[in-house]
Amino acid sequence: MSQPSKYNPSALYTLISVFFFWGFVAASNDILIPVFKEKLTLSQVQSQMISFAFYVAYTVGSLIYYFVSKASGGDILNRIGYKNGIALGLVISALGTLLFYPAAETASFTLMISGLFIVGLGFSLQQTAANPLAIVLGDPKTGAQRLSLAGGVNNFGTTIGPILVTIAIFGSVAAGGSGVASISAVKTPYLILGVLFIIVAIIFKFSSLPNKIELEPEENSISSPTDTSTVAYPAGSKKSALGYSQLVLGMVAIFVYVGVEVSTASNLPEFMLQKLQMPTSGIAPYISLYWASLMIGRWTASIGAFNLAGSTKKILNFLMPYIAFGVFLLVNKLASHDLTPFYVYAFVILVLIVGDMLSKGNPARQLLIYSSFGMAALIIGMLSGGMISVYAFISVGLFCSTLWPCIYTLAIAGLGKHTNEGSSFLIMMIMGGGFISLLQGYLSADGLLGIQWSYLVGVACFAYLAFYALKASAILKKQGIDYDTETVAGH
Repeated sequence: MSQPSKYNPSALYTLISVFFFWGFVAASNDILIPVFKEKLTLSQVQSQMISFAFYVAYTVGSLIYYFVSKASGGDILNRIGYKNGIALGLVISALGTLLFYPAAETASFTLMISGLFIVGLGFSLQQTAANPLAIVLGDPKTGAQRLSLAGGVNNFGTTIGPILVTIAIFGSVAAGGSGVASISAVKTPYLILGVLFIIVAIIFKFSSLPNKIELEPEENSISSPTDTSTVAYPAGSKKSALGYSQLVLGMVAIFVYVGVEVSTASNLPEFMLQKLQMPTSGIAPYISLYWASLMIGRWTASIGAFNLAGSTKKILNFLMPYIAFGVFLLVNKLASHDLTPFYVYAFVILVLIVGDMLSKGNPARQLLIYSSFGMAALIIGMLSGGMISVYAFISVGLFCSTLWPCIYTLAIAGLGKHTNEGSSFLIMMIMGGGFISLLQGYLSADGLLGIQWSYLVGVACFAYLAFYALKASAILKKQGIDYDTETVAGH
């Protein structure tokens, strides 16, 4: 990065608005899945095409960006501008929402997932531009704090998205009732989103956000989205980022991490329908709690990004997850949902706090601990029944919450001049959210594993992540990188 930009709060607040949209739509997809499954008589694997279309769009968008940049002889964003790139991405996403009108009116599943795919393409371009912009809106050393703030806004979107979309589709039924709604009601929240996308695109176009930024390759260094500093390590002599085994194995880790995170939530409505006879209109608070669990974990982990005194940090390590949990309770209280079933989750959060303390800031150790907790949660969910199973599956959100920065940090460590290339490969693997969801949906058929035991797919994903934590740590130690001796903040 060249010169630190002057801190501009208004520009930052404008920028992080798009992070809210990404989370809102991603979590709201979990409400669309049971609605379309019920109204169009889809199989569970067919309903998972919603997740597949949305998450594969990120990879397709990244590939389009890469090949167009290569064919045109230069990076797209450097040519059209970062601010303009976000505005263009918002317009593309708005065009996708327009397809929800004919999709809902004609009950066309193909049109609906096509619309979601186009929304995801727009999000891909937005993400490509927004993350580096967040870094340059002030001192690069505090860029991680701005990304943590943006991540918190994203998770707020994932928390309220299922609630608002359910209210828009079912109206007053969302608070409890028959759960009957016309499929044509699905178009309403997404058309409103489309209008908001256009409004925000106009705001971005005329905002004070910089349109050009100068990024300089930082040789022999690594950084992560949650690091508050850059740590120097000896760069290897590989010709490509793919020559580093920690990256190649890390690409698989990102694929299965996003996969288990998304598939656990997207198959939860079907589990609750089959095993608890929970109507579609009553599932939203539980989906909201799943995504709020990621907010709880990320808000807790973000404490490490700030230079706090030891005693203050310990107090916040305990208080922050419950502050985030309080946000979830408040949102659902405002939506007139009964909060009584959720109070017990406060005890589950204690497991997250213990894991955070045991990790001691080491990303490999945290990845191993949380992956082990995730496996245990899924096994408990498969072996038990009723609400114990539901909360066991929901707690997976807690243990997925900080896995992205852990994997990212380990995967790009020691890549030196290949760091940016390695990072782009990792982002492409977000498509795991679509493929793993599809696989679990297929295996959930009664003639195969059934919905409850289909969560064995998630167990396999966490098992690989635990393996990667051990393997990557060993690989990096051979390269002279040891996170127990180096100071890498923010985990």
